[in-house]
Amino acid sequence: MRNIIVSLAIAMAALPAFAANSVKATVNGMVCAFCAQGIEKTISKMDATKAVFVDLKSKVVLVEAKDGKTLDEKAIGAAIVDAGYDVVKMEPSTTSVDEMKAASKSAKK
Repeated sequence: MRNIIVSLAIAMAALPAFAANSVKATVNGMVCAFCAQGIEKTISKMDATKAVFVDLKSKVVLVEAKDGKTLDEKAIGAAIVDAGYDVVKMEPSTTSVDEMKAASKSAKK
């Protein structure tokens, strides 16, 4: 029994290491590079934002948090809506902006 409790405590302590440090938003209404640039510029100004990537083809906005910061999903969604777009879905993600950019580039080839 003691081994189970110790194992459980170790597993719980490790959970933050696997926590999502990005937020992925599925957005309707983005059709051009100007749309992407506007969203990137607005969300980049947020305090907790490390990086932003907008993939027009998949209609996804990925926002990565700075180390030690937590992203405010409601504020991100509100900023996208205020810019004139519809947020269809918001979800945590473990994908980094660099990983998404690399995947996007390889899909274009």
